[in-house]
Amino acid sequence: MAALLGGVPAAAQDYTSAAAPMAAARQAALAQDGATIANHLGIPADVAAHQLRLQEDSVAASDALATRFAGRLAGIAIRHQPQFGIVVLLTGDEPVPDETVLVDEEAVPVVFATGARARHVELVQAIATYQAAIRASLLAPPGLGVDPRSGEVVAVVSTRDVAREGAAALRDRLAAMTHVPVRLRVVDTPALDMGGTIAGGARVVGTVPGDPHLYMCTAGFVVSDGQRTGLATAAHCPDALSTRDADGVETELPFVGQWGWGNQDVQINASPTALAPVFFADSARTVSRPVTGARPRAGMRAGDVVCHRGERTGYSCAEVELTDFAPAGDLCGGACLPTWTTVAGPTCKGGDSGSPVFLGTTAYGILKGGSYRSNGSCAFYFYMSTDYLPEGWHLLTADAVPVAEGGDPPAP
Repeated sequence: MAALLGGVPAAAQDYTSAAAPMAAARQAALAQDGATIANHLGIPADVAAHQLRLQEDSVAASDALATRFAGRLAGIAIRHQPQFGIVVLLTGDEPVPDETVLVDEEAVPVVFATGARARHVELVQAIATYQAAIRASLLAPPGLGVDPRSGEVVAVVSTRDVAREGAAALRDRLAAMTHVPVRLRVVDTPALDMGGTIAGGARVVGTVPGDPHLYMCTAGFVVSDGQRTGLATAAHCPDALSTRDADGVETELPFVGQWGWGNQDVQINASPTALAPVFFADSARTVSRPVTGARPRAGMRAGDVVCHRGERTGYSCAEVELTDFAPAGDLCGGACLPTWTTVAGPTCKGGDSGSPVFLGTTAYGILKGGSYRSNGSCAFYFYMSTDYLPEGWHLLTADAVPVAEGGDPPAP
């Protein structure tokens, strides 16, 4: 917490001091993330780090492709094998020749696939239009999201509903109801909030009135309203939160407000001292990174690699699976809107709520909840984009708040 409540620890100074350029911080952070995801992708660590740089810098290129093929676009995904590339899925059978785009002066292949049965916009509209009817027809309200790789709506359903109706019959019924292709994904717990800590990526604890238990969550990113700084975490965490540093000194973080309807699950707690725009990225909370920017939700692609640092599960990286996801149950003060993003397991657990989702030094979102298999392992987690921070509050970034050579952030 020293990195956020006052001085920056020695481990963080290389990232945040005026002597270290932000470009070097970004390179070092992506190298760490690349080493973490390399085995999963089946490529060497240096190649993975290079691909993550291309991933971040290719967003404008994929956005341009989405605009160019808007009339036929079913989805855009990132591939990592046999080399980094962009895959564009289109409706109809008319072929489109493969091409290349320049990213960081490197030719990145763009592969076009055809034959999808619905456009991306139609898939999202189907979720919004038929979500209530689908929920009413099942024993357990499902999660619903778009798979940009296959051009399908994925319904995350319970084993009870599959046992009652049969997988094929249930899939076909939902497809007939929504008029778009549907694929089932069966889990035992379709979605749970990960209740329960604060520094960007650090532990925060609090109590609920009338409940003697102490609850834990994870702090997300540092935010500001122009007059003060605070920490964003999940709205379903306790209101009044505090944190304790390595010396046992407790700091109270007064409750500012919470927003938890439809597309939001975010709470802000103010800090009594100015916070630096950094977050912990490693499991041991010994290395902090600056926040240099944010990734908009609209540019997310299946296959994008993201990382998170939760108090229960530590630091890990995995691939985005579903975009435009509406979590199951009534986790958003009722049904959730299809504005969330899912990330493959295997690491998520209660206590990770509110934790930062990021790549390198770029903020992506705040973790909300996850779905679990029968053995308790994480099937996937989902997060809220930083696009949906509450009105009047914005993500604090390193370029907006210069840090003095000694490591202490200036007062806002």
